[in-house]
Amino acid sequence: MSLDPQVRNLLDAVEAMGFEALHTLSVEEARKRADAMVDPDTFPEYDGRIEGSSIPGPGGDLRIRVFTPKGDAPFPMIMFFHGGGFVLGGLDSHEPICRLLSQKSGAIVISVDYRLAPEHKFPAAVEDCLTATRWASENAASLNGDAARLAVSGDSAGGNLATVVAMRIRNEGGPALRGQLLIYPVADHYEPGTQSYRDNAEGYFLTRKGMQWFIDHYLPSSDDADHPHFSLLRGADLHDLPPACVITAEYDPLRDEGDLLAARLRDAGVETVHQPCEGMIHGFYTFVGMVDKSEEVVNDSCRWLKNVLNN
Repeated sequence: MSLDPQVRNLLDAVEAMGFEALHTLSVEEARKRADAMVDPDTFPEYDGRIEGSSIPGPGGDLRIRVFTPKGDAPFPMIMFFHGGGFVLGGLDSHEPICRLLSQKSGAIVISVDYRLAPEHKFPAAVEDCLTATRWASENAASLNGDAARLAVSGDSAGGNLATVVAMRIRNEGGPALRGQLLIYPVADHYEPGTQSYRDNAEGYFLTRKGMQWFIDHYLPSSDDADHPHFSLLRGADLHDLPPACVITAEYDPLRDEGDLLAARLRDAGVETVHQPCEGMIHGFYTFVGMVDKSEEVVNDSCRWLKNVLNN
């Protein structure tokens, strides 16, 4: 399918702004640019309660943001790990997604401000997300949540972290998880890269060189490319993981590795829904209000979450 016309318009608008390519920027410059694109006035309406807090983390205080919907407690709970290539992003950049997930799924969403690379390289982000997930389970009652109905989720780098957390939890004795929502997840290294890394190397928002910039900042060395807690396609044991929903985008360098991850999960006996999205680019899940397909996919994924959390 050709690129969605609404996505094409967005790409044209971004190109007209004349932004420098991400891989040519310093980390500080890239973060400033990303932060400048966050506009709270455009956030979707949310009729629940939003509270910021911090919990003890492996590297000190770990900030979280808790989105509690209206309704009757206890609520199911969803951990959310934001994207940004392990280098960018935070609680503010992904608040719109968290509002939508909570509002549409009827669950508490806990967004985690994990430590970023290159200041904190792999596996610091993994340890923070794992710590936050265990904390949420242990403190579910004080959150008006139900520890027996807990899922992990994330977009891009956060999708990678969600599955890694699920593997760590499986290996280390809980807590039990009901599902994992993986939105165009990072699942492998850029070298040698899949066909979609070549087909979509540039021109579609996320580029091959951009992914190289992200991963080189995140991993301590190229030897870590094979670590099962980074590359989900290189020897990671995917058996006995909770049901998964994997969303991929046609014009995304990460498309093929997301497709392969969905297939590997199925081969490992994991109940898996794979939603390949034609005409879409990396990041499209955040385009609600601008791209019709985005809202459709968000609604589908929230129905999936409600199903795995409540049945």
